[in-house]
Amino acid sequence: MSSTAPTADRVARADRLAPVEVAEVLALARVAGDADGADPLDEHVLLRLRDPEAPAVHLTARAADNTLTGYAHLDTTTPGDGIGVELVVHPAYRRRGTGRALARGVLAAASGPLRAWAHGDHPSAAALAVDLGFARARVLWQLRRPLTAALPEPTLPDGILLRAFRPGEDDDAWLAVNNAAFAQHPEQGRWTPADLRVRLAEPWFDPAGLLIAEDAATGRLLGFHWTKVHERPGSARIGEVYVLGVDPGAHRGGLGRALTTAGLAYLRDRRGLDRVMLYVDESNTAAVALYERLGFARWSAHVNYHLG
Repeated sequence: MSSTAPTADRVARADRLAPVEVAEVLALARVAGDADGADPLDEHVLLRLRDPEAPAVHLTARAADNTLTGYAHLDTTTPGDGIGVELVVHPAYRRRGTGRALARGVLAAASGPLRAWAHGDHPSAAALAVDLGFARARVLWQLRRPLTAALPEPTLPDGILLRAFRPGEDDDAWLAVNNAAFAQHPEQGRWTPADLRVRLAEPWFDPAGLLIAEDAATGRLLGFHWTKVHERPGSARIGEVYVLGVDPGAHRGGLGRALTTAGLAYLRDRRGLDRVMLYVDESNTAAVALYERLGFARWSAHVNYHLG
């Protein structure tokens, strides 16, 4: 197959994917992620792929032999805020028009503003975005840190205790703090009870890895550090600062730093990990400064492009 030949792929639209099609998409995403060093579909899309009732538009590209060569996901949950788009092309079928054909399908299927992620800030994605009139609007950095280097001791403010999350008991209080802490965040600040439940049901979830900071006198939840461990066959295990949040009324007491270091110590000492990553908006300068002071350094970038 010539890598420069024009694509003959068929692009099809569907509102639902059969289980076998979902498996094909997940396999394609794994291959692309291994090749690019960045997973092409974020957690939100992966969860929705496994939920047959989740509203979405699916575009699939297939070669003449029916091989899945590309996939695009349109999240139509809140079209007024922009339709979320993620697109991936199999590494063996790139530079032949598959990505552009899927992008044209996205434009034809959308009826409002588009918000498209380019995970890993791949040059081909940037070039396609420019050609189609998308504007670079937001940058999410992945930072990493070795856990073999020294960690500061977590020092909690006076009167605050640290404990593990209690599923079924802490859900509402956790959601309230999360949504208050991320009130201005386009994704994290809008979690519903269903969003939390689906993640608590994930095989990677461990209540011990969701550290809760509470007021010792009142039991009020003031902050949390939710850690995650990524385990993929053939890849080294890595921890993640999955979500770190502090109630707006508990800022300026050093609680965020204490929660961060406590979670890092948990990943190192309890889970036996030697490296950790996290995601942070480039524009969140306070958080970036905190993580850099704790030894994190930039690893990769994920770019959100807007149209309309």
